[in-house]
Amino acid sequence: MQKLNDLSRSPSPLDPDGTLIAVIELSLSSWLVAGIVPGVERQPLKKLAVDESALLKLLHRWREEAAKAGHRIKRIAVAFEAGRDGFWLARWLSARDIEAHVIHASSVAVSREHRRAKTDRLDTELLKRSFLGWLRGERDHCKMVAIPTTQDEDAKRPNREHESLVGEQSRIVNRMKAALIRLGIRGFNPKLKKAAERLDGLRTPEGEPIPPNTLAELRRDMVRRRLVSDQIRQIEDARLERLKQAPSDGPHAMVRLLARVIGVGVETADMLVQEVLSRSMRDRRAVARYAGLTGSPDESGRKRREKGLSRSGNARVRRGMIQLAWRFLMFQKDSTLAQWFRARTESARGTRKTMIVALARKLLIALWRLVREGVVPDGVVLRPA
Repeated sequence: MQKLNDLSRSPSPLDPDGTLIAVIELSLSSWLVAGIVPGVERQPLKKLAVDESALLKLLHRWREEAAKAGHRIKRIAVAFEAGRDGFWLARWLSARDIEAHVIHASSVAVSREHRRAKTDRLDTELLKRSFLGWLRGERDHCKMVAIPTTQDEDAKRPNREHESLVGEQSRIVNRMKAALIRLGIRGFNPKLKKAAERLDGLRTPEGEPIPPNTLAELRRDMVRRRLVSDQIRQIEDARLERLKQAPSDGPHAMVRLLARVIGVGVETADMLVQEVLSRSMRDRRAVARYAGLTGSPDESGRKRREKGLSRSGNARVRRGMIQLAWRFLMFQKDSTLAQWFRARTESARGTRKTMIVALARKLLIALWRLVREGVVPDGVVLRPA
């Protein structure tokens, strides 16, 4: 019996005589579609413009060719790699009774030659072999990505926009400080409310004012920083308003529960819920793998070494959990996890950075159990409900 959300193999048995198989190599300018049509000796390959209607017509034409060859098509299975196009095509095909799958690109085995030939035609052949093995039920032949709904994707946008705006704000401030340091001016904080008024009074070590072009650039940067700061505040206020309007909604209830843990803010709680905790993970190992907090051992013969984090998961969750792990040590000093970390780093020098990743992994699993099963981690202090 397969486990929940097991996307490593097809849940349905493959009937080669009644299944039309197609893979698509997507690009911005064109789509290359390769198929396996029952009863047709050739392996059809068709280049299309970026047009979903033309793709549907092509699949129906191949189905008619199979019918003429004496094969009644009961199932049309289409697959393509996850990429810039996202999941809209899979949802569009599924709405038209086409079985659509999105392949995790890093799960497809490729040649290890130093210089290997790579073309769209060769990529479609590789995808066909991988997809066919997956449909036959061969475990770990390739992995599929869970296709989210439009609402699920939209729920992630505020958090990701917030992260982007915070990074943009930091870049603006750093650029302003760098421009002033080039003139020998230090100690000026461009984030203060009256920073724009103080610009005219700044003087270089030679006693001269800021040059006019640099001054104009600084003023434009201050306007840009103020705009970005206002947008960040709007996103945060909108998030709090959504939590107030529907506090018992599934994801919102998880956010409110996580925010009760001292050391976890609403921003971090919302990011964790939208990115990982609201997904249907089959076990704690899947949670750690999705966050990219697992190791990547390299073992062959007598060689035994660890290459560090796999980094194949969600980078936002990984960064957020490592930052949260450091905060957790400050705000939850009496918890079992914090004591576990201190016991392994007190007498071992140079292990704090390595062990903080292990703590982040354990903490993520503990928070996953908290929102799924209501199990509060040992020694963790919660705010009043």
